[in-house]
Amino acid sequence: MENTNNGELAMDEESKRLFKVRKVQKDKKPQFKRADSHKHKRLDSNWRKPRGLQSKLRRHIKAKGSLAQVGYGSPSKVKGLHPSGYQEVMVNTLSDIDNVDPLTQAIRIGRTVGGRKRSLIESKAMDIGIKILNLRGGAEE
Repeated sequence: MENTNNGELAMDEESKRLFKVRKVQKDKKPQFKRADSHKHKRLDSNWRKPRGLQSKLRRHIKAKGSLAQVGYGSPSKVKGLHPSGYQEVMVNTLSDIDNVDPLTQAIRIGRTVGGRKRSLIESKAMDIGIKILNLRGGAEE
C-alpha cells in the first residue's frame, strides 16, 4: 500500500478485496447482546458470555441470539484499519504528530481538543502531508 497525492492510499488488489470482504462480513454480523438484557432494566445490553448451566444462549438455541465467535471477525490484514486503508492514530497535542508516518497512518484529533490547538494541529498536519480523518467542518482533504 502506498500513499498517493490525493489523500487516498493506493492499495493492491488483495487489500481491496479484503476490505470488500470485511464490509460484507460486518453487514451479516448480528448484534451480540447480553442474554435476557431485554427482560431486566438492570442488565445492560453489552455482550457478556453466558455461563449458566441452563442458559439457552450458551446451549446455542437459535431463537435466543448468537454467540460471539471467531468466524465473525474481519480478515487479519485489514482488521482495525480505516476504510480508506490508513491506520488511525489519536492526536491530542502538537507533539503527537511527530510520531505519525504519513505513508500508512492518518490522524484523528481528539474530541476534547479546543479550537485554537485544533487549528494548529490541522495546519501542521497539512504541511507534513498527513491525512486528517475528522477535519473541522467534516470536509476531508
